[in-house]
Amino acid sequence: MADASDQSKPITVMGAGLSGLAAATLLARAGKEVHVHDIRADSGARFDGDFQALENWSMDDDFFDQLESWGFDSTSFKSTAFSVVDLIHPDDEISQAKTDGVAYRIVERGTSDHTIDQAFKRMAIEAGATLHYKSRIDEQEADIVACGPKDTSAIALGEIFHTSYPNHIAFQLNDKLAPGAYSYLIVIDGIGLICTCLWRKQKKSERFLNETIACYQRLYPDMDINPIKRVGGKGDFTLNGHYTAPATGQHFVGESGGLQDFMWGFGMRMAVWSGVLAAQEMLGGPSYEKEVRRHLLPYVRTSVANRWLMNRVGDRMFKRMCKAWMRDQSKSGDGLRWIGRLFRPSMFKRLVFAVASPFMLKRMEGPTRPLRLPFRKAKSRDAWEQSADALEVKARWELARRGGGQVSFTSTPEGEAQEISAISS
Repeated sequence: MADASDQSKPITVMGAGLSGLAAATLLARAGKEVHVHDIRADSGARFDGDFQALENWSMDDDFFDQLESWGFDSTSFKSTAFSVVDLIHPDDEISQAKTDGVAYRIVERGTSDHTIDQAFKRMAIEAGATLHYKSRIDEQEADIVACGPKDTSAIALGEIFHTSYPNHIAFQLNDKLAPGAYSYLIVIDGIGLICTCLWRKQKKSERFLNETIACYQRLYPDMDINPIKRVGGKGDFTLNGHYTAPATGQHFVGESGGLQDFMWGFGMRMAVWSGVLAAQEMLGGPSYEKEVRRHLLPYVRTSVANRWLMNRVGDRMFKRMCKAWMRDQSKSGDGLRWIGRLFRPSMFKRLVFAVASPFMLKRMEGPTRPLRLPFRKAKSRDAWEQSADALEVKARWELARRGGGQVSFTSTPEGEAQEISAISS
């Protein structure tokens, strides 16, 4: 590993995702020689063109304002803002969360020019960083480790499709369709994505996606679905003991640093922010370890507490959450206030974290002494047969696949999604 204190030596970044590219861009702009290595063929390749959400309620600052303040161009990639989100209750009642501001921004991940991944790649290259794709280096060689997930704590399964339905976003809490988690619908400019997230290991995991799609078709009968492909991926949730390795001085950023939301998987803001903080220390700024603990760790710990609470409730509590959300919106006039309080640090969440984290996280080996959230076992209520509507969804997909539809994952008997080569959209 290069000695970051030696100004004449190049800086090595392991991983060309958002966190690694953010750090590389700022370092290169400051005149440093920066080399970024990634084992994949391109930035964003592991995401396969799926949509992801940038939430805008957990912190006071708008994320796009933060991007601009750090020197990143928030107009260099396509994003679609939503101020109204359908909230689907476990009993299929639909409420609408509304705000005068921005609730969500949806961005596309992948290798197409308009994705956020490719925008950050272009900014890194323009700054003068050298990117090495299909390049495997040892972790010990890197000054900044930004290589993404290593294990599996949860999986996501989705279907991307053509549709004439207008732009729309819906979020659903339903323990049958998304055990311990959530499912969602996103439609942007004629392309739709229906996705379900599984926080418990499942056999025949694609039945959850089939049933989820059937549910959304029932709730939105005017929405036509012409399948393009099915996508999948895994999430690895860790809480690091260190963010700068004591022995080597390496900075661990993004998912490699465990800097993401344990409850619903929001991680892009923390990924970029952590890359910025790592670069700032290497340019003579404040300690990366201290800044992460000051700005980001309180939110990560809050999300651990939220995940522990979510693991212990089912549809009855989800229904109560939805009602509470809507009652608060009626009082305040802002649909973001209630969900914002859920995500923000509080004395109660600190207490839950202190009590629950020793039981829900397992210590792993490594220079950062991470605690990992294990992929939990299925519950007895997760055993069910697909409905007739879900079987029709399955048959439609099989027909589309025989006609050229692609999948970007396979499912193991234990229900984990294993990534294979990405298919461009």
